[in-house]
Amino acid sequence: MDSLITAAARALATGDPFGALNHVALRDDAPALALRGIAMAQLGDFARAKVLLRRAAREFGAGEVVSRARCVLAEAEIALASRELQWQTKALETARAALESHGDRINAAHARYLEIRRALLLGRLDEAQMRLAQLDPVHLPAPLRATHGLFVAGIAIRRLKTQAAAQALHRALGAAREAGIPALIAEIESAGKLLIAPAARLLAQGHEETLRLQDVETLLSSNVLVVDAWRHAVHGGGRILALKRRPVLFTLARVLAEAWPGDATRQALIHRAFRIKQPDETHRARLRVEIGRLRKTLAPVAEIRATEQGFALAPRESREAVVLALPEENIHADVLALLSDGESWSSSALALALGDNQRNVQRALDELASEGKANSFGRGRALRWMAPPLPGFTTPLLLPGLLPGV
Repeated sequence: MDSLITAAARALATGDPFGALNHVALRDDAPALALRGIAMAQLGDFARAKVLLRRAAREFGAGEVVSRARCVLAEAEIALASRELQWQTKALETARAALESHGDRINAAHARYLEIRRALLLGRLDEAQMRLAQLDPVHLPAPLRATHGLFVAGIAIRRLKTQAAAQALHRALGAAREAGIPALIAEIESAGKLLIAPAARLLAQGHEETLRLQDVETLLSSNVLVVDAWRHAVHGGGRILALKRRPVLFTLARVLAEAWPGDATRQALIHRAFRIKQPDETHRARLRVEIGRLRKTLAPVAEIRATEQGFALAPRESREAVVLALPEENIHADVLALLSDGESWSSSALALALGDNQRNVQRALDELASEGKANSFGRGRALRWMAPPLPGFTTPLLLPGLLPGV
């Protein structure tokens, strides 16, 4: 490898794409094409980067297995950065196997971290954690140790283990500073802010309080009946009752919890659950049916008692009932959470990450766009969507991946 290629590679390793281009911008040999592609990716020109990397892969001879595998690895990283989650994972697995068999331990580990990143984007926390446990970062270079810490923290945050997340981020920040890569340091510091930013609202007895992630963790582990608007579930007595697929029952449970220790009127329950302002006897009959279903569902953690005006929630083992609400009430908050990560998403990638139908996601995007909360650019298959972060709030609880037991 000549001195210019070596210098360009070192510049890219420290996050200096312009420095790398100064060395190889005018060269068209395979190593230079590959480095130019990586530099363009670091600058955000993913389309040009993919073209250069594919040219480089073709230029490398059939015997240059490791170099070709590295090109595939770089292209896979670009696919994840541009949220092309349908990218063929088999190619990445093949490249990783080639790198491992030829002793390129560092790039093979990098390939495994890309597999973990994809699992996290899709909310597959168990898969991500299993893959992460197979990697020992101790002997890896500082940038990969920092990446390892970021992934450990990402899983811990989504599972509301804030102390473990803070420790992982501390280790990651130390590794990033050792690597001296400003973008990596900034990413870890930004992740650390999630632990101290407002994450949710607590609604209890007519009052509202802002909670951080640690407060949410404490609340969900306490002896309190929690109607959780993040995951559409009810927590109580060590149980988690999922109501995500039963929106009417969840809405009724929320209205009852908001009214606790008093009762919720039939009028209020019908209005919130059925969106009917002027109910008649048919709506009251439907309410009785749905309350009966909710009473059966919540039986392990609470009773629902009929009152003169309506119904009241009576926790069995809990001291009180509260609602854990979103920082900003929006019917498409889960879509907003993904869009606000600073990257551009296609509707198909969003549907894959959320486990939803693409038509439903497209309708959500259209509604968000009409409200000025999402922006699109491009056309046809190149259409992408972005949104600004929710101001002053953190969104990890909205990202794909379930809380423990849900």
